[in-house]
Amino acid sequence: MHEPESEQRTGRVTIENVNHPGHTSTADAGMYHAMRDALLQVLPTAAPGLTQAEMQDAVVPQLPDDLFPGGAKAGWWSKTVQLDLEAKGIVVREVSKPLRWHRNEAKPAGRRSSACGRRPGPAQ
Repeated sequence: MHEPESEQRTGRVTIENVNHPGHTSTADAGMYHAMRDALLQVLPTAAPGLTQAEMQDAVVPQLPDDLFPGGAKAGWWSKTVQLDLEAKGIVVREVSKPLRWHRNEAKPAGRRSSACGRRPGPAQ
């Protein structure tokens, strides 16, 4: 697992849910960003993507131990962040059975979500 990052990411972020357009809630920024980074690292850039179970298994080794000891709560957080990234168009849900997800290369994700108030600078 990775080194602790929680000290660098404090506060709350606003998250969306693709299943409830227009509704937002807040979540712990450290947990959110750790899972977001892990998901974007493991999701392929094209179909076929990963199933929900494959995503949950793949992110655990990418998560910092101080936030997710032994992968604790990784299932809930992976689904929450996946729904947020899908609502933002960063992750694409494939029309398949079982459902699969992959990154949307047409809308690359910056290091930070716009929900935390920071946007990546323009490409030079």
